[in-house]
Amino acid sequence: MSISEEAQKLKDYVVMLRRYFHTNPELSLKEFNTAKKIEEELDKDGIAHERVGETGILGVINGKKPGKTILLRADIDALPIQEVNDVPYKSVNKGVMHACGHDAHAAGLLGAAKILSAHKNDFNGKILLCFQPAEEIGNGAQQFIDGGKLKNVDRTFGIHVASSLKAGTIGVKIGEANASCDYFKISVTGKTAHASKPHLGIDALYIASLIVVQLQSVVSRLVDPAHTAVVSIGKMEAGTAYNIVAGNAVIEGTTRSFSIEMRKHVNESVTRIAEDIGRTYGAKVTVEFVDYALPVVNNAKISEEVIQAASEVVGKENVNTNLEKSFGAD
Repeated sequence: MSISEEAQKLKDYVVMLRRYFHTNPELSLKEFNTAKKIEEELDKDGIAHERVGETGILGVINGKKPGKTILLRADIDALPIQEVNDVPYKSVNKGVMHACGHDAHAAGLLGAAKILSAHKNDFNGKILLCFQPAEEIGNGAQQFIDGGKLKNVDRTFGIHVASSLKAGTIGVKIGEANASCDYFKISVTGKTAHASKPHLGIDALYIASLIVVQLQSVVSRLVDPAHTAVVSIGKMEAGTAYNIVAGNAVIEGTTRSFSIEMRKHVNESVTRIAEDIGRTYGAKVTVEFVDYALPVVNNAKISEEVIQAASEVVGKENVNTNLEKSFGAD
């Protein structure tokens, strides 16, 4: 029996797991029931595992002889979204939903684990199964790195469902695949005054508005047109009343890029522009960045290995290598 035929036989099992996870979603770093269910399934197949942090899980499948170490990764957390779908496996946790496919990722990796465990005498080396929490807040992977779980790993593979692809196809993007993701918060501290005497205050709302407008020039004027980046602002709060000069304002947004160098350049530009505008009008401006994800740049040689393997499973005609790179981070 071929691997694809074995996988097909597990279809009902994987669908059952995916629907279980979808019904019982949990937010980042709170995936306790999800982790317990994953451990139960690994135990059924006699796969050794350990906790990484409170909710991360690392399974281990040893082959017949020592060899390379391959890590397969699936994220397991859900999003703070209220599900409105009317399906039998609808989320039972109010305000929490698997809206990004992590339920399918976890179920798929458990299906792969079942097949790999059954064939552990057919390969050399070691396979690590990484069930990563907190992907949505850019936190979970660091727990595995800090714990030394990625030391001596020769290959790392992760997949993501894609509604843009036809069912039954596999997409492989060589090179730049997903952008980095940084969250930023810009705090503007001015001075309140009555609206009739604006010269006595330092208008944080006006200054924040200037910052928002000027940050649009980062990509249009400070980034080489041959490259790409994004600076997006999604939230701004300021002021206490219609007739009071705002004493404080807060801007929140994100930057995205496909290289470490461009990421550094864009983030430094955001900081410089915001601080310079604040100084111009006498306000104190602080800029904070939070690193959510590095850019995903797929190694060409490893990508070719994936293309070959995927072609053997679904057929070469069902492997799409013409994917657009995405500013979505992972």
